[in-house]
Amino acid sequence: MKRYPMFDPPEYVAWEPDPAILREYEDTIQRDRQRSQLISQLNEEQLLGMYTGLLRFRLHDIALRRWVRQGILSKAWLGTGEEAVTIGSVHALNREIDKVGPMIRNAGACHEMGMPVADMLREYLATADSPSQGKDLHVGSMRHGIIAPVSQVGALMPVVAGIALAFKKRREPALALTWIGDGATKTTAFHEGMNLAAVLRLPAIFVLQNNQIALGTRLDQHQRGPFTAWSKAYGVAGFSCDGNNVLDTYAATKIAADLVRSGHGPVMIFAETFRMGGHATHDEKEARETFPADVFSYWGKRDPIGMYECYLERHGIPRRTLQDAEERVIEEVAAAEREALASRENAQPDASALTQGVYAGPDEATAEKC
Repeated sequence: MKRYPMFDPPEYVAWEPDPAILREYEDTIQRDRQRSQLISQLNEEQLLGMYTGLLRFRLHDIALRRWVRQGILSKAWLGTGEEAVTIGSVHALNREIDKVGPMIRNAGACHEMGMPVADMLREYLATADSPSQGKDLHVGSMRHGIIAPVSQVGALMPVVAGIALAFKKRREPALALTWIGDGATKTTAFHEGMNLAAVLRLPAIFVLQNNQIALGTRLDQHQRGPFTAWSKAYGVAGFSCDGNNVLDTYAATKIAADLVRSGHGPVMIFAETFRMGGHATHDEKEARETFPADVFSYWGKRDPIGMYECYLERHGIPRRTLQDAEERVIEEVAAAEREALASRENAQPDASALTQGVYAGPDEATAEKC
């Protein structure tokens, strides 16, 4: 993939595949027979779908970073380096019926669930034609199966548990999935939602995304025991996966989804990854001071997009095919950026709309029954 010296982490700018790490990537896929079998069943369209999803996510974040540099935004929250956790999970779902609750590091879930990138960018610009009509920058759309997050990390846990409870009560085959950062596992909402889901055996998947840091607090500073202990504490199934390996994440989520739909109850997935920047664009210098340089180097060599691109080439997908796919995504995101900036000029929200759409009301079909 193309690299962007002004916006990519320095470890990505001159990224080159390391043979030992390529073997590590392959070994991760092959070490579990069930996961390996699921991955082997993916066709070229599905493999390329994950590739374009990763690219779309990275380029969406680069667009936001560019806007910060240009003064269009004051700051942005990015998922650079963690894209595979999100894209792999979403592609393992039934996107026609399942619901996802992305947090700030999981913005890629929105476009992979069908939301236009232009709408995601409009949300940052608070335009009248954004999904929230200018009221919030937390992106969601129930029409696309996306539950909008809230600022308090971990707060979606009980919300997702509630949605999963509705699925169970209605005997629907759908499930709900959300991502939880390592820091958010220390919140009350996390434990309340997890306990409810476990006790009622709800159809939910909770991806515990360990990116090694909670805001500016390293994992070793806020957790004593192993990160994978949470599933045992709640008496639910739990799987670990390589959060920088989109195929391993995909397979773990697919297995979890099959268990959940069979009535097994909730499943936890533990994804190990790393945040290649700050909590947001405003504190990247502090983030670089929080870890030794070799930590960034270690994870930088494991760029989830570069590694997956190498995997695809080694498994028969021509480089020209990958380049063509990348060019299409580049143009898609560039067009979305142009659309969103046009809305910034021409679709500012009116003050009278402030109280509209704040509360949910019955739709027409429900109203007729009342």
